[in-house]
Amino acid sequence: MLAGETRRRGTFASLSIRNYRLYLTGQAVSGAGTWMQNIAIGWFALQLSHSGAVLGLVTGARYAPPLLLAPWGGLIADRVRIRPLLITTQAGACLVSLALGIVAGTGHGTLPALFSLVTLLGLIEAVDNPGRQSLIGRLVPAAYVPNAVTLASVAANVSRAVGPGAAGATIGGFGVATCFFVNAASFAAALAGLVMLRTDAFVPTPVDEGPIGGVGAGLSYAWRTRDISGPLIMVAITGTLTWEFPVSLPLITSGAFHGTATDYGLAMSALGVGAVAGGLLAARRADVTIRMLSVTAIVWGAMILAAALAPALSVLYVLMFGVGAGAITFNSAAKSLLQVSSRPQMRGRVMALWFMAWQGTTVIGAPLVGAIGNALGGRYALGAGAVAAIAVGGVHLASSGR
Repeated sequence: MLAGETRRRGTFASLSIRNYRLYLTGQAVSGAGTWMQNIAIGWFALQLSHSGAVLGLVTGARYAPPLLLAPWGGLIADRVRIRPLLITTQAGACLVSLALGIVAGTGHGTLPALFSLVTLLGLIEAVDNPGRQSLIGRLVPAAYVPNAVTLASVAANVSRAVGPGAAGATIGGFGVATCFFVNAASFAAALAGLVMLRTDAFVPTPVDEGPIGGVGAGLSYAWRTRDISGPLIMVAITGTLTWEFPVSLPLITSGAFHGTATDYGLAMSALGVGAVAGGLLAARRADVTIRMLSVTAIVWGAMILAAALAPALSVLYVLMFGVGAGAITFNSAAKSLLQVSSRPQMRGRVMALWFMAWQGTTVIGAPLVGAIGNALGGRYALGAGAVAAIAVGGVHLASSGR
């Protein structure tokens, strides 16, 4: 262990490790640029097409490759040296951002060009995301993993809070192309952090040199390992039904409370602020178990259920702060447990499965939650996610002996 128990339990304990400090700083800067680009891609698609359907297709082209190909991206992350891999993927994403900026800035952008570039970006992310998730376990000892994962989640939420607002101001003042160029520039921080990592300080990780059918081996390993299959099941169910706030919150604010887009934005802001605050508290957690994860899911679900029953918008905002704190506590605990429980040779594939379970299931969950809301109302759309979290947490808590 690199430090004593007291230091390990500190909110910012992982930042005492040089490699992790460099990595997190670079990713935080790049993350804000990525959110600027996410907003710019949607805006550019609407500029070119004036069609919500086309916007949906562009979004699908961006996120379908990571969803479909993540297991193979995880396999690559397990098979090759991780730092050169991430330098390559981050540099590739930087070049795609530059190309998007050129296409948008020339005034002659076309939908085929946009589709091609966002699909290429999705292909890169199919490898980059599992790689970045698995890298954390190589930067810090196992005792620091829960803290490191949670701080990474906090940084991601801060980027999510800063990036969209910065994108709106940038598009209004300088045009959509500028967002792409700013994002390309932000990769300099991520690349510098990766280049400056000291590989001799990495936590030793064996290289998996098994047969080519490694994706199937990863799936089998995850299913057979209780400390991995349990969290993955919980993440998949909550990812499908619970983490659908971009669908359920507009329905409840506009339907149950007859609110406006501003009211929806305030609810989402409360969710984001709660996530940052909850993450800073969760970062002090030293250990994670399935039992703890199960309790977290139940508490998170209870908070969402209370929000679904809120009598007024002001109460909803307060409760959404708690929902955000619960969301990051649950998600960071699940990622930490997966990181610590995985064999180093399988970590990339396991984290690819986490990515599919948490984010990829939106492809199924968003239409389903939307249909519940349309049929029964926004309170039921939000409540369905609450029931799912409470149920899956309760089942695993009952079957968990620790």
